[in-house]
Amino acid sequence: MVPPHGAPDRRPRRGAGGLDRFGGHNRGALRQPPPMEPQRQQFIEFAVTSGVLRFGQFKTKAGRLSPYFFNAGLFDRGARLAALGRFYAQALLAALQAGRLRCDMLFGPAYKGIPLVAATAIAAADRGVDLPFAFNRKEAKDHGEGGSIVGAPLAGDVVIVDDVVSAGTSVRESVELIRAAGARPAGVLIALDRMERAGADDALSARSAVQEIEAMYGMPVLAMADLTDLLAFVDSTAAAAAGAAPYRSAIAAYRERYGVA
Repeated sequence: MVPPHGAPDRRPRRGAGGLDRFGGHNRGALRQPPPMEPQRQQFIEFAVTSGVLRFGQFKTKAGRLSPYFFNAGLFDRGARLAALGRFYAQALLAALQAGRLRCDMLFGPAYKGIPLVAATAIAAADRGVDLPFAFNRKEAKDHGEGGSIVGAPLAGDVVIVDDVVSAGTSVRESVELIRAAGARPAGVLIALDRMERAGADDALSARSAVQEIEAMYGMPVLAMADLTDLLAFVDSTAAAAAGAAPYRSAIAAYRERYGVA
């Protein structure tokens, strides 16, 4: 939160290059995934058992055939959304405590970001950190309070809460809205980092959409899990991993083809 006027600013600050394990990725490490942090394994297991993270053959927005698919819209029951909010809040508060980002408020881009930001704010408040939050309308309202922003006024360091970063469009639009209000985009919190390069198959970029966002805006994108974690989960002894095991080689091949180096 913003300290009172004249008081020392003891808010956590990002360390130099504070992107933790989300910056550079070693494609070769995919063949023998490192041990996964318990919280990250718990999140993937939660997503799998909730039917949100599925395995098979799915066409992505980029037109690729992916052996897995993450659909946050399927967190469609109260208990699931509450649990999801706790995962988001735990990741946010851990990053704040570690000094990897600053946060005065949260912002959820329409539409999927709206329930996510509300659930995260509620779960953070339950842990003693009461943050204001806001979200946007797709079309500005011309009556009542008007405008495109609903909730608390955008101010200070704003963390964007979303499900995944694909092309990065919603993040870029959010950054523009935040800056237009005179606030500062401070970071992005997402559920899953697919760790794959953008662009057409014959013109793949060198970086993933997450890495592009980090480089373009100089702010961290923190994910509760990534593709390396997913593979480690598939290789684990967790009961929920059994159904994913037949797709392990397809996931590894997809990462070899599209994964960031």
